Amino acid sequence: MDGNGRWAKKRGLPRVIGHRQGVESVRTAVNTARSLDIEFLTLYTFSTENWQRPENEVNTLMEMLEEMIKKETAELHKNDVRINAIGQLDRLYAKPREAMERAIEKTKDNKSLVLTLCLSYSGRSEIVDAAKKIVRQDRENKIELDDFKEKEFRNFLYDPGLPDPELLIRTGAENRERLSNFLLWQIAYTEVFFTKTLWPDFGKKEFVKTVQDFKKRERLFGRIK
Repeated sequence: MDGNGRWAKKRGLPRVIGHRQGVESVRTAVNTARSLDIEFLTLYTFSTENWQRPENEVNTLMEMLEEMIKKETAELHKNDVRINAIGQLDRLYAKPREAMERAIEKTKDNKSLVLTLCLSYSGRSEIVDAAKKIVRQDRENKIELDDFKEKEFRNFLYDPGLPDPELLIRTGAENRERLSNFLLWQIAYTEVFFTKTLWPDFGKKEFVKTVQDFKKRERLFGRIK
């Protein structure tokens, strides 16, 4: 979800206004996903690289995260949405982390949509953290390397039960057609859609259009037709 800051700059507004408008787009995306019967929606919300932003902006983003979770959980729960989170969650500020933990617990049995927020997340960090878990397990209980395949590696990711994405949408992609460290293990066969639309302007109409484009694509996964 890229473009909050640029959206605000174009309008001569503080970056925080762009982030707040971005929250509205999150709400729209969730409602649109539900209307399209999408079962999994994963949002790259805060990257490990984002910790390098100015302290006042990081503080604001953490406050907004806490505010959003507290404000939206009841409605999401009512709509049978399960809240999930992946990343180096222990690095989050205490209040938003605790709010997230309560939201996850409250909605854990919901079925209609799994909404995963990637928080303090990077694809490379996920792979490195998985490798560390593998080494620790091997030291405790020797791993048989001949039996260690891709599916075994997957068990060490942040959420092994989360299916690989079928479609990756990158907003604000003008001169930025890159993946920015998002789900690097999981997107090996994911269809990618780049749009110049900044995240605060990414509404229901464009989301639906993107999904329709995806449905037209032929996916062979290395096979022939």
